[in-house]
Amino acid sequence: MKKIFPFCSIIALLFLTNCNTNTTDINRPFKAPSGYMNETFVKISYGLGMLDLIDTEPAVPNDILEIKNIEYKNVDSISLQLDLYKLKNLQNPAPVMIFIHGGAWRTGKRSDYLPYLIDYAKKGYITITVSYRLIKAAIFPAAVQDVNCAVRWIRDHAEEYGIDPDRMALIGGSAGGHLAMMVGYAGDEPMFNKNCQDEKSSKVKAIINLYGPTDLTTPYSISTYQAKDFIGSSYDEHPELYNLASPKTFITPDDPPTLTFHGTIDSLVPVSQADSLDIWLSRVGVPHDYHRLKGWPHAMDVSAKVNEYCQFYIDAFLEKYL
Repeated sequence: MKKIFPFCSIIALLFLTNCNTNTTDINRPFKAPSGYMNETFVKISYGLGMLDLIDTEPAVPNDILEIKNIEYKNVDSISLQLDLYKLKNLQNPAPVMIFIHGGAWRTGKRSDYLPYLIDYAKKGYITITVSYRLIKAAIFPAAVQDVNCAVRWIRDHAEEYGIDPDRMALIGGSAGGHLAMMVGYAGDEPMFNKNCQDEKSSKVKAIINLYGPTDLTTPYSISTYQAKDFIGSSYDEHPELYNLASPKTFITPDDPPTLTFHGTIDSLVPVSQADSLDIWLSRVGVPHDYHRLKGWPHAMDVSAKVNEYCQFYIDAFLEKYL
């Protein structure tokens, strides 16, 4: 006779398999929320209404100035734009956080980061979110070039928008994290400086990487259609491009301090990518902080508790380095 698993037992199992979350430093003052055995249990928790998510489309508060659709670059008849958020009563030049959306380099939009944009504008930062050419418009290195040009444009127009050009940080998730690292580590490389109208430097003071890929040459990476579509060819055809498209290739001792968050059950970008980044940055002496969240999947910061955790350590990181 087939046994039927009672609903209450499912609930009990969900909690029993909820994993303690440890980070690389057990003495962190703010502990990460408990994660899950696997992504199936994450989905069950969400389906049962047990996983609180952030509001992904918050209203812009009255005290926040929103300036949208600012063109920073026009290439191949494509207008690339950015949106800016700041407190209306901001008096002095403020540090800027430049957000880069994810979406496997093929989807996504700059408004995806609206919750962070508003939260950090409230904290006194000027927040900017940028669009870049997706793979349907142009393959690598177009997206890296675009974000690089955006950083240069922002620095060139810093006085106009009340930005402190010496206090700039890049932040992105998934493909956006990859692009943040590419520009942060390799912004001065000639191949990433095409079609920029501004000659200003794209150097930044800090990088925040949320579950972004760091090495596109691993066996897993080269087997994915996402990497192949981003590069525009297979690894066998052009291995050198996969190397040039990997942030790890450009890591040097003078790179900006880097903060990384990655979940251990991420099935899209394996946590080994962040593990390796931690090793590479340590080897060359780049200041960095790595939060390895046990039992959390890709895009984990849509969870309200994980988002609160991430913001706590982003705040501390920026206070120290920005």
